[in-house]
Amino acid sequence: MSTLTISLLIGLLAIGLLVIRVHIGIAMFIAGAIGYVAVSGWLPLINYLKTMAFARYSIYDLSVVPLFLLMGNLASQGGLARRLFEAANAFLGHYRGGVAMSAVGACAGFGAICGSSLATAATMGQVAIPELKRANYSPALATGSLAAGGTLGILIPPSVILVIYAVLAEQNVSTMFMAALIPGLIALAGYCIAIIVYVRFAPNSGPAIKRLSWSERWSLIKKVWPVLLIFLLVLGGIYGGIFTPTEAAAIGTIGVAIIAFLSKELSKEKFTKAIFDTASGTAMIFLILLGADLLNAFFALSQLPSNMAEWVSSLGLPPLMVLFLIIILYIILGCIMDSLSMILLTIPVFLPIILGLDFWGMNVNDKSIWFGVLALMVVEIGLITPPVGMNLFIINNLAKDIPMGETYKGIIPFLCSDFIRIILLVFFPSLTLFLVHLLNG
Repeated sequence: MSTLTISLLIGLLAIGLLVIRVHIGIAMFIAGAIGYVAVSGWLPLINYLKTMAFARYSIYDLSVVPLFLLMGNLASQGGLARRLFEAANAFLGHYRGGVAMSAVGACAGFGAICGSSLATAATMGQVAIPELKRANYSPALATGSLAAGGTLGILIPPSVILVIYAVLAEQNVSTMFMAALIPGLIALAGYCIAIIVYVRFAPNSGPAIKRLSWSERWSLIKKVWPVLLIFLLVLGGIYGGIFTPTEAAAIGTIGVAIIAFLSKELSKEKFTKAIFDTASGTAMIFLILLGADLLNAFFALSQLPSNMAEWVSSLGLPPLMVLFLIIILYIILGCIMDSLSMILLTIPVFLPIILGLDFWGMNVNDKSIWFGVLALMVVEIGLITPPVGMNLFIINNLAKDIPMGETYKGIIPFLCSDFIRIILLVFFPSLTLFLVHLLNG
């Protein structure tokens, strides 16, 4: 049996294990170990395992993961999500669809601290759903806007998934954050435009609420400005080259903790919960990384990525056709897998294919950055794609009285916005690379 055949069978084995609900990290580890033995034998596998964990976990860039997770958990437990929503609602709520736009804007703000789509959807759902119901918003618009807004959790940097991609693609973490900022802001603007169009055709779906006085607005701004200051400090420090992403995450975590404690909303029990949630989240991510390392080591040993790249090149397909086929596959996979698992499982195979094709004369480094942001955007679409998008189930679970069919109906305008954004990013790589070239010279 050829190594190519073995590698394809191992890939099917990994997918099969996922189908029967084996944890993604364990599934990749088992499949990788079996493939490694089949190609090289037991002794090379044991020799590789001796140093695998240390080689992966000693990478400095990965130290940012628990810090960003802790920052998000402290923000969630300290009530900062509610403050962000109230401040946004004070300025937008008196417009039609304004409460939904406030929820999306708060998701973007919280996502800049949290870095997780599922956590953003769950946290902001608890805060915003009662307000949307109180304002008599239609069930479809209420749940659809929150499910879509949750995806901004990893589209707006800093993002844990971007850190993982940077490690896999051997890119600078700060550079990936720069590249994702403009596409993330386009996503935010696109969702707000989708809400405006939605309420224009269905005016009763998003009624305006009472306009607050300027004194009431400023009182809410006073509560949220420290959070905005931390966001500007973290991103401004990274983009300005003042400190590394890890240092920025440490500063941001300390800042969020201080704000939460001073607000007297972060009790000892909530602080303990934030620590334990961070520990369990970090352990899960690192376990997945370990399994992905072994599977990717087997793929490299079997030369599957290079063989796939050569095979795709030999087909003579236009580069854009290959790219769109990969995008379609990502959307399909997003219906059954989380974004981190998809990135870890597919990037080692897809990235060499993309780097081997010509896209508007871009160099290898630019293609790697551009494809990373594009892949991140596409895998997030899977979180809100019916029938099994994970964000849809999280929001529907928080609004148990709303039928899932209403949530499916409400997400359609946001999916249209997503597809328009993907087209823009594909045909205008400068949207991704502009800040990178500007700040890096």
